[in-house]
Amino acid sequence: MNVAEVPSSPSPEVEPTAEAPAADSGLTRRRRWVAAVVAGAVVLAGAGVAASQVIKSPAQAAAEAGPPPMDVLVARVEKRVLRDTVIVRGMATAGQTVAISPSVSGENAGTPVITKLPVSVGDRITAGKVLMEVSGRPVFTLRGKLPVYRDLKPGTVGDDVEQLQRALRAQGHGTGQDRAGTFGSGTKAALTGFYTSIGYDPLPAVADGGESLTSAQEAVTGAQRALEDAEDASRGGATESGGTGGAADTAAQGEAARKPASDGGTDRAVQRAREDLAEARQRLGQAQAASGPLLPAGEVVFLEDFPARVDSVAARVGSQVSGPAMTVSGGALVVSAQLQEHQKGLVRPGQKVEILSEVSGVTASAEVLTVAGTMTLPDAQAPATGADADGQAPASAGERGYAMVIRPDRPLDAGLAGQDVRLTIEAAATDGDALVVPVSAVSAGADGRTTVTVVEGASRRRVEVRPGTTGDGYVEIKPVDGGRLAEGDNVMTGVNPGLAAGGEVKTP
Repeated sequence: MNVAEVPSSPSPEVEPTAEAPAADSGLTRRRRWVAAVVAGAVVLAGAGVAASQVIKSPAQAAAEAGPPPMDVLVARVEKRVLRDTVIVRGMATAGQTVAISPSVSGENAGTPVITKLPVSVGDRITAGKVLMEVSGRPVFTLRGKLPVYRDLKPGTVGDDVEQLQRALRAQGHGTGQDRAGTFGSGTKAALTGFYTSIGYDPLPAVADGGESLTSAQEAVTGAQRALEDAEDASRGGATESGGTGGAADTAAQGEAARKPASDGGTDRAVQRAREDLAEARQRLGQAQAASGPLLPAGEVVFLEDFPARVDSVAARVGSQVSGPAMTVSGGALVVSAQLQEHQKGLVRPGQKVEILSEVSGVTASAEVLTVAGTMTLPDAQAPATGADADGQAPASAGERGYAMVIRPDRPLDAGLAGQDVRLTIEAAATDGDALVVPVSAVSAGADGRTTVTVVEGASRRRVEVRPGTTGDGYVEIKPVDGGRLAEGDNVMTGVNPGLAAGGEVKTP
């Protein structure tokens, strides 16, 4: 079968329709949007770079606005009171501390037993106060500096007796005509009156129930009667020896009675009777002088000053005591401390001191009372205290040092007794406000002149000065020969290490 061939013809061109132009326009818009975003990013980046050249942080602006870093370190000249201080630790103690170890005298001698405790720790006590009762006997305080070391009784003589007399008079009990330091009848009466005022009877000085005094009185009575009998016998003998009994004989007998006979038995008897009476009277006087009240050493505590304090009580009512039962202290509180070798030359009597109790926060002004000239070894039993807030460590137990005593300007609170306190001693101070600079700002030249270098911008000038008080790393300076130096000036203290090393500048 023949197939007819159909002549081929070129593909017809597609004519644009309404849909084709729409697709082309959307693609173009997308391309344009991307280009716009890129262009915007470029613009913003450029704006940021431009802003970074204009906008600066305050610190950067200040750094760029200030002068270039200096090649030296400087400090400002200050005007103020400069003080040099020494800081040590101390212990607040009373001027006198007494540990009371009770003992018993008289009929109740033996192991002492506490029968009363009318005071407690912290109580303030006055002269004449009964501190405790031991086996029925009182232990009381009186004013005095001498420690008691013996019983005081009638006839005793010494400085301790004079101290007792003063203490009794201070309590309102006069000692009569007794000589100072002699325990006589006036002191007897005063001591008896004092014991009565505190509710006790004094112990007798002669513990025999008064037998010796009674015996002496009876001896005087017997000697007196013996003399009378001898005199009667002598007068009777003279009458029997040939007298006429007249007036002359009577006168002679009277004269014989008044005058000791020089011979004859009856005359010798009268003489001996008189001697016996004189001796008996002397013994009676001795017995009377020895009799009276006794002040046992164990019943009195002498303290230098009042009011005093009860520091500790180690006993209780009903307990037997074999050691210190109570500790009392008298006198104003002082502070004792130890200075080390490097501090000794800085501290002297009269310097001002500030006392600080870190426990209670109490502060007090004081002054240095004494500084030992030689080193002493502290009590090895004393515990070492720790360093204070400024790192100042006190002398430890067994460490040598110079003993120092600090006296408060006013009485310290009794609660500070026994406390460890901080002492700030003003070793030196300027007379009012003075120009001061760091010690490192002062230099000494080969010519012996002492100078500071004043920095004024790029220029420098030297000012000769005379140094004075030093303290806390600063020194007082006074310009000489009309040198110009004022508060606020910059003085050179050293070279800026940052610039010298080529690294980061360090602000002085």
